[in-house]
Amino acid sequence: MSQVLHTPPPTASDAAETPAQLAARYGLAVSGARPSLPEYVRQLWARRHFITAFATAKLTAQYSEAKLGQIWQVMTPLLNAAVYYFIFGVLLGTSRGVADYIPFLVTGVFVWTFTQSSIMAGTRAISGNLGLVRALHFPRAALPISFALQQLQQLLFSMAALAIILLCFGIPVSASWLLIVPVLFLQFVFNAGVSMIMARMGAKTPDIAQLMPFILRTWMYVSGVMFSIDKTLKHTGLPYLAKVILKSNPAAVYIDLMRYALIDSFKARELPHHVWAYAVGWALLAGVGGFIYFWKAEEKYGRG
Repeated sequence: MSQVLHTPPPTASDAAETPAQLAARYGLAVSGARPSLPEYVRQLWARRHFITAFATAKLTAQYSEAKLGQIWQVMTPLLNAAVYYFIFGVLLGTSRGVADYIPFLVTGVFVWTFTQSSIMAGTRAISGNLGLVRALHFPRAALPISFALQQLQQLLFSMAALAIILLCFGIPVSASWLLIVPVLFLQFVFNAGVSMIMARMGAKTPDIAQLMPFILRTWMYVSGVMFSIDKTLKHTGLPYLAKVILKSNPAAVYIDLMRYALIDSFKARELPHHVWAYAVGWALLAGVGGFIYFWKAEEKYGRG
């Protein structure tokens, strides 16, 4: 026996009201409406287990079809470092005057790869997961954050290989290695914030994902991944402001801090002035600003 849903006939007062007034009177709410910022944070925290599980699953599946499997998590940045060493260290001679150049280079490549991969994955976080976005209700910021967390997990695998490289080149374990924890935390916050900014932009304009590799490659070349910014700037005639911008760019800041933590020959004098203030400032600016920027478009993701 079929059931028929009866709705009350419209009244004269209904016809005089706007759609918003009618919705309020009958207790209707906008589907997928953006919650308040505190409520959004609470919803995101409630799904923290989903974020970590999603990141781990993505990392596990990333190389599932390759014969060497998860070994590629370490091999990929190592092979990149080998290519950069041949081009920049051997052919272009950027290794001259840089002590412990191979540990210097490998550290820079690993730390840069963390930022690069987080931003690239974040750019496609919404546009590449529309099925999930449209099928389930959850705070969309969970996606770019989980991709940044995935890259952090991959970096931690790589750090084990980096530690072996450092020991092989005679760099001992020291108390300064404890600085790895705050450096990675600040870099993760920065990466997640930029990922959220790019996720919103990529959701509206998917073609940005095609442009990002060129932008990131340019950023890498000015971030001191393959050379010492401090030593290079001493032999250039760049204006003082340009030197400050190069040394305080966030990628260079986190790379230099990691080198300072791990490599004895990388001294504090090679760091930019107020380097920790830069590291905290960039993390807060990108993390908080990116989160709010992403939240403001929450109800638009996956529509149209």
